[in-house]
Amino acid sequence: MSSPMYKHYVLGLLALVYTVSFIDRQLLAILQEAIKLELSLSDSQLGILTGFSFAVFYVGAGIPIARLADVANRRNIIAVAVALWSLMTAISGYAQNYVQLVLARIGVGVGEAGCSPPAHSMISDLFAESQRATAMSIYSMGAFFGIMLGFWLGGILEQAFGWRMAFVIVGLPGVAVALLFWATVREPVRVDSLHEAGQKPLTARQAALYLWQDKSLRWLILGGGLGAVVSLGGNAWVASFFIRVHGVPAGDLGLWLALGAGAAGAGGSLLAGLATDWLGRFDRRWYLWLPSISKLLIVPVSLSVYFLPDTTLALSLFAVQGLLSAMYLGPTLAVLHTVMGAKGRALASAVYLFSINIIGLGLGPVLIGVISDTLGAAGAADSLRYALVSSVPVFAALSGLALFLASRHYRQGRDFS
Repeated sequence: MSSPMYKHYVLGLLALVYTVSFIDRQLLAILQEAIKLELSLSDSQLGILTGFSFAVFYVGAGIPIARLADVANRRNIIAVAVALWSLMTAISGYAQNYVQLVLARIGVGVGEAGCSPPAHSMISDLFAESQRATAMSIYSMGAFFGIMLGFWLGGILEQAFGWRMAFVIVGLPGVAVALLFWATVREPVRVDSLHEAGQKPLTARQAALYLWQDKSLRWLILGGGLGAVVSLGGNAWVASFFIRVHGVPAGDLGLWLALGAGAAGAGGSLLAGLATDWLGRFDRRWYLWLPSISKLLIVPVSLSVYFLPDTTLALSLFAVQGLLSAMYLGPTLAVLHTVMGAKGRALASAVYLFSINIIGLGLGPVLIGVISDTLGAAGAADSLRYALVSSVPVFAALSGLALFLASRHYRQGRDFS
């Protein structure tokens, strides 16, 4: 049995790993206007670069890596993954054309596929069910710290050194994090409070079939994917929105977006985990009710962000949107792992992340970019504003509805035998 101090050390280090992954992932969003100018790209090409090229290979590699994580050493998988995506981020700075940059982003996506499924599985083995939403939310805070640092560092480094050197400076420290993780973390013993020990891990087909047959998980996975358009799709374009519509310089904008998408998102993630672990003692459906309510509240907040003429007020409300958009991941992951049990946790996380990244990151940025290009070609002013309006609040509402439907079918779990 691991000591409480060691458990929290591993959780903190996993959150650091997740932070590094999102710094590398989010960096492109603040740099994309400079990249667009130098490489003469369209918004549709930017959407493919920031979302689709990363997401397809991220989710494509995620399922087999997750299957490996359910039977092999998860510490080693994570350490290799961190080193790979960090090196590919640094290599992005040397891309001489659009194709080379896309290939580098594909490398980042393949590396990052080895992060969350094994990390989620390790956390569920280290922490009891009653602590799981909070632990998952603390881990998920890494994403928002990464977004915060990606926006902030990207804005500063782009102004000081240019977008190419920004990729190199941000990417290389991840290799040191990979070595630290490999040297100081032990592979945890696999435990499961819901199912008998000794059963074989689920195959990918068995896990997918179970996730589809359980209505609560089916709606949960769909709701998470739809909701990710808000955080992943919307955030990919928010810097461009404030630069184009409000005329905010990239260097000044980086700090604002770091606070809005990063610090507020981290606070929302932690708040949701603590709240649902407490409220869940009275009714377990709060693990899905709270994420549903938060997604529905995004609808009026996001409309205000995109239409308010006052830049400071719009940026402030973007922080509220960031807080609300972060309140789903920890609680929904806790539900997913409680229902699945130890035999298929990494695979279940991979399927969930498949939905989140295919819809949120693969479809979201591309959809917004295509709508913006289409409206711009038709002569519409502020085409990006209306592309965001037609996407972010709509997907937030659909996500809230799907998560509410998941709550209507939620039960603690069932036997796999």
